[in-house]
Amino acid sequence: MTFNQERFDKLIQKLEVFANKQPHLYKLHVAFLATLGYAYIFLVLAVTLTLLVGIIFLMLNAHSVNASSLKGVLFLLAFALVLVRSLWVSFPPPTGLSLQSKDVPNLYSLTNEISSKLQAPRFHHILLTNDFNAGVVQRPRLGLLGWQQNYLIVGLPLMLALPPEQFRAVLAHELGHLSGNHSRFSGWIYRQRQTWYRLVKGLRQSGNEVSWLIFERFLTWYIPFFNAYSFVLARMNEYEADRCAVDIAGEQNAAKTLMNVEVKARFLEDYFWSNVYKQVQTEIEPPKMTYAAMQEALNHKVSPEEASIYFMQALAEKTNNADTHPCLADRLKALGYLPNEQKEVAISTPIQTSAAQEFLGNRLEKFIVHFSQAWREEIATPWRQKYAESQQSIATLKDLNQKSQKQQLTLEEASQRAFLTLEFEGEEGVMPLLKEIIHREANHASANYLLGQILLNKQDATGIEYIEKAIAQNSSIVIEGCQIICSFLKQQGKINEAKSYQERAINYHELILKAQQERSNVGEKDKFESHTVSDIEVNKLCQQFSHHPDIITAYLVQKNIQFFPEKPFYVLALKRKVSFLEGIQEPDHSKLVNSLLQENEFLGNVFIFILNSHLNMEKKLKRIPNSMIYQRKGKK
Repeated sequence: MTFNQERFDKLIQKLEVFANKQPHLYKLHVAFLATLGYAYIFLVLAVTLTLLVGIIFLMLNAHSVNASSLKGVLFLLAFALVLVRSLWVSFPPPTGLSLQSKDVPNLYSLTNEISSKLQAPRFHHILLTNDFNAGVVQRPRLGLLGWQQNYLIVGLPLMLALPPEQFRAVLAHELGHLSGNHSRFSGWIYRQRQTWYRLVKGLRQSGNEVSWLIFERFLTWYIPFFNAYSFVLARMNEYEADRCAVDIAGEQNAAKTLMNVEVKARFLEDYFWSNVYKQVQTEIEPPKMTYAAMQEALNHKVSPEEASIYFMQALAEKTNNADTHPCLADRLKALGYLPNEQKEVAISTPIQTSAAQEFLGNRLEKFIVHFSQAWREEIATPWRQKYAESQQSIATLKDLNQKSQKQQLTLEEASQRAFLTLEFEGEEGVMPLLKEIIHREANHASANYLLGQILLNKQDATGIEYIEKAIAQNSSIVIEGCQIICSFLKQQGKINEAKSYQERAINYHELILKAQQERSNVGEKDKFESHTVSDIEVNKLCQQFSHHPDIITAYLVQKNIQFFPEKPFYVLALKRKVSFLEGIQEPDHSKLVNSLLQENEFLGNVFIFILNSHLNMEKKLKRIPNSMIYQRKGKK
């Protein structure tokens, strides 16, 4: 059984109601499903043991051994070995810099303290990585049979970004997933979800096709169903893990940690790494001590204005069924913590002592050097390539500047000149160029948006008008534009006006989620109409299809949609020839689809649908004018 997004969302809604009304019965259902997975494993084991016993019995009781019986015994023995090998799935250990207790005793002491208070298992390994994240991984030594090896993974950037009390809350949340203080059952289900995902990945990567075949049909049905049914419980586990953070670090620290992580993650992405990569314009080699610069930036450079913008962006996000993690607003609400202006400013205050300094001690400098060198070695080649491209862009800007002195540039050239000027000369140099573009084309989206941003950064309220013009022309910037205006208005003390833009961003985000859901699937109940794709693009598609002998017929239509109808939702429905072996089991169409996507950029915005098992859909598409765009010669 498989789930498209619409079906998955409907099931989640029903299960949420079920879990709220009858929590014990819901958990009983989830427990049955979790047990069913292991029942299948033990069934395979039982078959294996039975075969082995049968082989021994045949060998002991055979009065004579002929060629046929010998072949039978060898076959049974080989099959039994295959089954045993199938169960022995190797789970590679997570990667990272291994930390020893003698080197970082404070970190081990903290981890052991929290593990003891939460009745969580002790960790066999603690790994340090370059991710802005933390997590726990349980690696079963015996494959499906368990005997877990526990890993705690912490990111150096995260430790640099948080004070000790907030890092304590992060660890409490992560260890809360394995806690015995709250819901052992929820923690067990959390681990089962991770184990089954890792199992499928391990089987697929093992290269043993016989092993995968033994488990394929069961796992293809079981994992999507178990994932959907346990999804609500997994989300509940996130809230329980947050409550573990409250138990260990207190409500204030737990809530501020959630906010600070969101703000610092965006700061690193939008400010720090952006400025690091800007150096490629003038430096042929990447910087040497990037993580030392990160430490300094995280300690001092998140201004209240920037923190407010990043915080608004995080609050505008909504919980959805693409991830079990709730959004920031829902997590804060569950903690009974209502953010306000003062709390936003508080999360941008400089850190006196970071978690990295507190828990990594005198080894911190060594770790900073290690990750700086590793990043520099990894980025060296693409950095040099980007440097060469930057030099070419500088030359292009010089040519455009010279050309502009002799004649008027086209709008495309003027736009290119403006963006290159911003990249290499900054905001002051680009403002007159943007105003010139807008004078020529008043509704130019990019120029209006960029000029509006620059003006608001200068505390000039006229920037709102320019951003509104840009939003009217390009709906993809509605949320970001509203967040920028909202942050500006809050700085001006215009709280009510700011709230209206915040609500506008939230409402538009909800529309986007509905649109994504509407475009996530295609069914026989949908309504379609003739496509509006150009003949040139259709001919390209037909030429592409001619190189795939398994494509028999292709239909191209538009799905009637409620949200953002100005952006067509094209559906490409293909009927393909399948081999005899594919016909025995469910055909795998992914190779064909992936190949088509790689060959044609246009198809990246098209929903590709395979018609082989949907005869009614094909009849429906045939009735739409000009829907059939390709039919292989000799086929009717």
